[in-house]
Amino acid sequence: MTTPVVVGVDGSPASTVAVALAVRTAVERHRPVRVVHAFVWPLLHAPLGPSPYGPPEGGLRNAADLIVRDAVAYAGRCDPRVSVSGEVVTGGISAVLIGESRRAFAVVLGDRGLGGFTGLLVGSVAVQVTAHARCPVLIARGTARENGPVVVGVDGSPHSDRAVAFAAEEAVLRKTDLRAVHAWTGPASTRAGDMLPLVYDPELVGEDESRLLSEATAGLTERHPDLLVAHRVVRGRAARTLIGQSHGAQLVVVGARGRGGFTGLLLGSVSQALLHHAECPVAVVRAAEV
Repeated sequence: MTTPVVVGVDGSPASTVAVALAVRTAVERHRPVRVVHAFVWPLLHAPLGPSPYGPPEGGLRNAADLIVRDAVAYAGRCDPRVSVSGEVVTGGISAVLIGESRRAFAVVLGDRGLGGFTGLLVGSVAVQVTAHARCPVLIARGTARENGPVVVGVDGSPHSDRAVAFAAEEAVLRKTDLRAVHAWTGPASTRAGDMLPLVYDPELVGEDESRLLSEATAGLTERHPDLLVAHRVVRGRAARTLIGQSHGAQLVVVGARGRGGFTGLLLGSVSQALLHHAECPVAVVRAAEV
């Protein structure tokens, strides 16, 4: 399989963590890693070469090349089995990585790069790329673990269906269990903008929500006979529930936008909350037709 796992690097500690996650993902799926550094300075007409008063290895272009070389070398140290290439690509980082996503199996990013403000929990690049990428996006945040389940948020939407399939594959490749989680605050028939019924039976609603979760995960054990799937139906907010489930998990997988989202939004509130607050890496998966 030649479609690569692309990882964006900028020399920050967060991007180094992202390289390790990209290598793990690529090795599991027998894919190469492509290291990309977005180089915006040519667009700003800045001088790229070394200063006549400085060392010959100085200058913006040499610095960019060094970032890529270091990341490629680190990827090789993470796992010598992985095939790694690297490139400095001219353009803004979000635009470059969104373009790369059209030819990638997945894009991997750190949660905050060198340009991030210390007080921010997640960088704007991570949010922009996750919202617009044409492939799954993995954000390296929280604690990277070798143990623990893969958690997937389920709400029955097309994005969620793709997330379930991706999460099941990840759980099989990581030789761990899949925990399918569905959170509800009202009847399943209620959509964003609908009025919540004044009176409803929580027990009956809970049964409907359990049925939704079972239907969304039906067939997984047939495709993956060795996969153990645990179901969790929780009455509560989806974002808070999944953030809680991320404690002790290897990975949390969600769809880019859920059943209750507004049509015009490319990234749902649950996905954004996880990008900011999850305690482990997060994968955001988009439905094929989007």
